[in-house]
Amino acid sequence: MSDPIDRMLDAAESGKSIIKNREILHFTYIPNTILHRNSEQEQVTQSLLPILKQSRPSNLLVYGKPGTGKTLVVKKVLSKIQERVEKSNFPIKLVYSNSKNETTLYGLLVSLGRQLGLNEKELPTTGLAISEVFKRLLNKITNEKLNAVFVIDEIDYLAQLVVKTGKDILYQLTRANEQLDAGSLTMVGISNDLTFKEKLDPRVISSLGEEEIVFTNYNVEQIKKILEERINESFIEDAVEEPALNLCAALAGGEHGDARRAIDLLRVAGELAERQQSEKVNIEHVREASQKIEENKEEASLKSYPLHEKLVILSIMKANGSSTGEIYTQYKTLCKTVGKDELTQRRITQMLSEIELSGIISGRLIHQGIHGRTKKYKLTVSSEIIKKSFKDELTLQDII
Repeated sequence: MSDPIDRMLDAAESGKSIIKNREILHFTYIPNTILHRNSEQEQVTQSLLPILKQSRPSNLLVYGKPGTGKTLVVKKVLSKIQERVEKSNFPIKLVYSNSKNETTLYGLLVSLGRQLGLNEKELPTTGLAISEVFKRLLNKITNEKLNAVFVIDEIDYLAQLVVKTGKDILYQLTRANEQLDAGSLTMVGISNDLTFKEKLDPRVISSLGEEEIVFTNYNVEQIKKILEERINESFIEDAVEEPALNLCAALAGGEHGDARRAIDLLRVAGELAERQQSEKVNIEHVREASQKIEENKEEASLKSYPLHEKLVILSIMKANGSSTGEIYTQYKTLCKTVGKDELTQRRITQMLSEIELSGIISGRLIHQGIHGRTKKYKLTVSSEIIKKSFKDELTLQDII
């Protein structure tokens, strides 16, 4: 029998690969043609057109579920505008940042400032008040007479940061033009949450949503066409079986028309087929890819939790199917084990509700007759995934 390592290395050296261009299967890739989004491309372009006529566009809100092409379309319109801007003398600065990638409001503003051209000395990565950071952004726009367009992707996360910090930066950003002596600032917000506006201050809603564009979900047939286009560019000929393509489209389209999930499924299925040295991607590869993506998503979510939320999840793992009181008792024991001060039972009850929203745990109300009602929680993921996700957290290693 040949050595499995040698067998895989031989295959790699001989150039046997069914994927010829992996970049096309990455979610950041912007295709030349964005299928089934002509109307939306026209609307976004129309909204930003004034900047080419040397006047300020209206603030714009773009809504739609994940994987409906929002970021793709906005980025493509921006890149097309950028090409034309470079040929003119009108100073335009197109700036893009994703709120989800920034854990703090300060970090998000610094990311925007760096793209405006502010260096470390002008805008340090820590140490200033939020109001001072904002002031320096506006000074940069005024001093260089910039016409800036701030595109904030997943702006719903910024809204959450605003609530947590109490700093209403969204209001300040949308009203920035009132403070600018020269130049202008336009906001383009991209949100996965269709109810996002309901959580905002009415003053922000009136100034942020001057124009709105809603991206509808793709249907299964549209997703299939998108996948066919990607397959033609990224795989060698006849490398993906028709039933595998259909399953990718059905799994993503059946959930909520998520083209990004469909492309991810296709990429992971292709990688699995290559590892198994299959000549084609088949249905089994897609099923295996779906399971793997789901596990990775849960793992990433678990890793992102703060320490006390991880302790709560471990408490549920150790006392699965238990009431809030029993979980709190277990949580206090774990706090003593790791040498951390415990939070109040009220705060832990709030945490349980927050974690339940993520789908990692589920809770149900139990009626106990004269003793009233209690809520019992259990995990919706395996304890193995929890252990795997938390294994790098030094504080938790003795517990795990």
